[in-house]
Order: sequence, then C-alpha cells, then structure tokens
Amino acid sequence: MASLNVKMRICWFLFTLISCFVERSSCFESRNDESHFHIVEISSFSPADVCTHSTINGFNKRQSSMEILHRQGPCFQQGQNKAYTSPSLDEVLSHDQARVESIQARIDSNSNTNTNTNKIENFKWDSKKANLPVESGRSLGSGNYIVTVGLGTPKRSLSLMFDTGSDLTWTQCQPCVRSCYHQQEPIFNPSTSSSYKNISCKSAECSQLSSATGSSPGCATTTCVYGIQYGDQSFSVGYFSRDKLTISATDVFPSFLFGCGQNNQGLFGNTAGLLGLGRNALSIVSQTASKYGKYFSYCLPSTSSHIGHLTLGKGRAPTRVKFTPLDRSQGTSFYFIDIVSISVGGRQLPIRQPVFQAAGGIIDSGTVITRLPPAAYSAMSAAFRKLMTKYPKAPAYSILDTCYDLSRHTSVSIPIISFTFGGNVKLDLDPTGILVAVAKSRLCLAFAGNIDASNVAIYGNTQQKTFEVVYDVGAGKVGFAPGGCK
Repeated sequence: MASLNVKMRICWFLFTLISCFVERSSCFESRNDESHFHIVEISSFSPADVCTHSTINGFNKRQSSMEILHRQGPCFQQGQNKAYTSPSLDEVLSHDQARVESIQARIDSNSNTNTNTNKIENFKWDSKKANLPVESGRSLGSGNYIVTVGLGTPKRSLSLMFDTGSDLTWTQCQPCVRSCYHQQEPIFNPSTSSSYKNISCKSAECSQLSSATGSSPGCATTTCVYGIQYGDQSFSVGYFSRDKLTISATDVFPSFLFGCGQNNQGLFGNTAGLLGLGRNALSIVSQTASKYGKYFSYCLPSTSSHIGHLTLGKGRAPTRVKFTPLDRSQGTSFYFIDIVSISVGGRQLPIRQPVFQAAGGIIDSGTVITRLPPAAYSAMSAAFRKLMTKYPKAPAYSILDTCYDLSRHTSVSIPIISFTFGGNVKLDLDPTGILVAVAKSRLCLAFAGNIDASNVAIYGNTQQKTFEVVYDVGAGKVGFAPGGCK
C-alpha cells in the first residue's frame, strides 16, 4: 500500500511538472508572485479635494527647503482666483507632448554641428510700442510643480514653477510693457526694489543668455533683453536683471540674475514664472553654487493634494540614496542618465541594450509621462497587459494606450515596474508612478513610446513620485531614495 502511495505521488508530481511546461508558467514561483505586485485602493490614484499637510522626512528642519505644490492641486489652488480653471488631463498630456518634442528637437540640434542659431532680432522697445518677436522654438515647456521664493528689497514672495529642463529663472514684471497673464501674487514691480538693477547689453552676463535660452539676446537702449519660447508656444520676453533672491531667512543671494518679463503669454496657470534648475551657468543651481555646492534634491508627492519639497544644498541629506552617474558630455543643460533595463512583475524585459543606447535618456522634472524607445515601450506594454488580463480593457486616452475599466473594483493588483539605471541602481516604482487616473475608475499605464528610436528617452515626473531625487551636479551623479514624501 505504501508503495502504491509513493507511485501515486510520483505520478502527480510528473503531471504537475508537465502541466507547468505546457502552460509555460513557473509553478515553483507561484508563492512569490504576490511580492511582485502592488495591491492598491483605486481611490488612492486620485487627489483629495483638500490639501493634506504632513511632516515629510524632517525636511522642515532644513533651512534651504521649500514646499512643492502641484499647480493643478488644492494645495496651490486654495488661494487662487475662483475664475481660474485648471486644464483637463487631455490638455495636460497634449502640452506634455509638445514639451517632449521641444526637448528632443533641442537635443537633436545640440548634437548637430551645423545648427542654425535662432535669434531675437529687430527689437523696437519704447513706452508706446513694443515689437518683441521670439523665434527660438528650441527651448522647453514649463514645469508642473510650484515653489515660493522671495525677490527684491523689500522681499516679494513669488510662486514659480521649478524645472530641471530649463536654465533661466524669470518672473513677470511691471509695467508689463506688452502683456502679462493673471498670476496669484501681485506682479513684481522692480521700481519698488532698492536692490534691482538691469544688465548691460555689453556685459558678459548678457552673452550667456544664448546657451541658457536657445536665443541670442536683444538690446533695448543699453539694457540686455532675453527671450524664451517654449514647446507649447508659451513665451516670456523682458529685461535681463539682477536682484536679491531670498530662499530663507539665512539664505539670501544679493545679485541673482533673472528675467524680468515684460511680454509673457501662455500656459503658466496662476504662477509668477519659472525657476530654472538646469546645469547652465545661469541656472539657480550654478548661481548658488558657492553656498549649496551644486547640490539639490526634491520629492514630488503621490497626488496633487499632498505636499512635497525642494531642498537646495545637502542639509540633512537622506540616507539610503543610490546614485547613478550623469553623462556630462552631452550639452550643458539636461541631466543625462543611462537606462539599463526594465522589469515588469519581477521579470526583466527582453530589451537589447542598443535600444536604450541609440539616443540616450534624461531625467526631467517637467515632463509628466515617461517616454521610452518604441521597442522598449512595446515590450513593457505587452508584459503589463499579460499580467492584467483579469481586468477589463478600456479605450486609449490621448497618448496613453494601455487602459483599464475598474468600475467594478475598489482595489487593483498591479505588477511592480522596476527601472535599473547605470551603476546598478534599481528602483521599484510607487503605484502612482505606474498607473494614472484618467477618470474615476479608469486607469492607464503611465508611459508612452517615442515616435522614433532615435528620440531621447525621458524619465518623467510621474515615475519620480514619492522618491527623494538627489542631484549632486558637482560630482556628476543623481540619486534616488525611497519614501521621500507621501
């Protein structure tokens, strides 16, 4: 009888083993499958109606830290003009695509030794008329997250979008010779600041504008004039100036160079302008290097109803940071990183390394949806769909083509997506970095493919959520630490 039981067990084992091969699945890994999935409440992908204030890894103890607010969330909108209407997600994604195309065009032009430099020409600037054409089209779109800084003497608080893909910091200025859009705070008036000065056309600082904006500077009488146009056709033109920048009570920079915008139009919401965190000499990173050592970090919150932070300098630097090297050989603005591999549900995708190496990749705080080479995105989408078969598919939404109808569910089990960067830096993305809510119960994979294999890959802000992202620009590396904020 015992012999019969042994034979039956052997037969059952062989049957199970054969079934595993027929099904092309790994029966022996079934116990570990749950460790490769997030089980998440569907409601957690949508922001709450009210702003959530929480302590974020002690960042309030750092003198050079500023709160980060999403410009379309309740934390920023609670003090806004009620007539202001936030753009729809479809509009956000459309603007995001314009930004991506602008980034890719600029990188392509930087790599072409025969670049035709765009210029701002034929300036006619007087009190009666301003003809201020901006012809660049090579510069970048604006960001999505807001920080507040002080400018001038006495200090005026200004809410600026921060952007690692831009270099020049600018704000709208009175008297708005040509045009100013509506913003939250009163528009900065340089005539009321005792520390304000214009920059001369013949100065070395004025000549630096070309690399920072993609356009050669103009001249109004003796004052240097900047012009910057973004991928979505938004623009700012005005006087290149210097004034006192205040980050905190103890962190003050008396001669900060910035653009004082006299003609500003576009999709800037109710913000006062833009804070440039790129690598160029005119960025805030370079201008504050004597104090902060070209070191900054930020954490983007999981939803727009939470608050993140931007910190200049090391301060109380987070622990458990894993650094990947930056490629500093490609231009002076963008932060180039190497994507080595991508895993979905614990399994590395079969993507050949030349796919990622063809055009390289950058990390960017202003791009919403990560863009991947076509072959890499196809592999990711196929693997993701295979592990999500129990959920009904939904129609594509804008640039997002892998979507699900979760109206009959209160929670969802989604495969973990991991990125490995150069230096063997592996990140398991937060659930909010994997799916984006396009409606109450309709979620889409938060990635898109580039049009061409030669387009640079862009690691966007959705995938950076909840990580402390650390930029040690002086040492040429960028790092990631999980749990930087909620």
